[in-house]
Amino acid sequence: LMRLMNQMVGELNASHSGARAPSPGSPFTGRLGIRWDGTEFERSGRLRVSEIIPLGPAALAGKISVGDFIVAINGKLVTTHTNVDEMLAYRIGKQTPLSIVSDGDGKQRTVTVLPVSTNIEKGLLYRSWVEQSRAYVARVSAGRLGYVHMPDMSEESLQRLYADLDSQNQANDGVVIDIRNNNGGFVNAYALDVLTRAPYLTMQIRGMAIAPARTLLGQRSLELPTVLVTNMHSLSDAEDFSEGYRTMRLGKIVGEPTAGWIIYTSNDVLFDGSAVRIPFVRIRGADKTDMEMHPRPVDVAVTRPVGESYSGRDSQLDAAVKTLLDQIGSARKIGGTH
Repeated sequence: LMRLMNQMVGELNASHSGARAPSPGSPFTGRLGIRWDGTEFERSGRLRVSEIIPLGPAALAGKISVGDFIVAINGKLVTTHTNVDEMLAYRIGKQTPLSIVSDGDGKQRTVTVLPVSTNIEKGLLYRSWVEQSRAYVARVSAGRLGYVHMPDMSEESLQRLYADLDSQNQANDGVVIDIRNNNGGFVNAYALDVLTRAPYLTMQIRGMAIAPARTLLGQRSLELPTVLVTNMHSLSDAEDFSEGYRTMRLGKIVGEPTAGWIIYTSNDVLFDGSAVRIPFVRIRGADKTDMEMHPRPVDVAVTRPVGESYSGRDSQLDAAVKTLLDQIGSARKIGGTH
């Protein structure tokens, strides 16, 4: 029924609209913070650790390394027919012993972990990806540029933006602002404020480094050149952000045009708990034209080739770094000023 309803709503070609079933309830399958070697499992049916997610259950427990084999979970042997999700059902937050064998020595040991929910693991994976992207930008810019990413336009992401700008980027010559895959929200104006506030004073507390006056006075302000990265999955309030960034001429936009998916909708809840999203706010750009079905453009068009992420390269970030470095030139930031 829901598929049929959404196909009918889809005929309207209106973004954000649709229907969804009642929530299935709280998650119950635990996650270990481990990624498996798919080729090894297909060949031998063995669970070989290919990646340990930073700050996940396996990482916190220690004594588990990439290349180890998980031979039993909570006392149940792993076989070619093992369903790991079933073995970890209702194990969130509960001590769960893993029997582990290291490749080469054949000795079995037990490590106890506390599985987390899927949402927590996704969050850990996301933060790991952000740190990798930040390191990538630092490397290809020879340490000159910082990096921040906003996954959505929520209050939580805004607070994370504040923290990342404070802790990671004030000492850089410029910052790459990444809103690829941002699925919207409502805080675009607050995030843009941080980028639009111009410097006017610096202050220096005795014995400390020179710092922008706004920052020392408690007002959020970046006061550095920036470049914006978008893609076709930047949508909704992320497109409002892109429109504001362009209209206020804060910098170049690199990547792909946004989704063109920008009307505001609200939920109407049906008697069985189902929800139908109905449009109620129309959005127009600075030129007074509709933004719905009209993607926000870019200044430097770059589409990532299929499979590029497996190569360790990001051509959109490469182009963003080049664009910003060309803008700011060879001058290095010294003591909080240029």
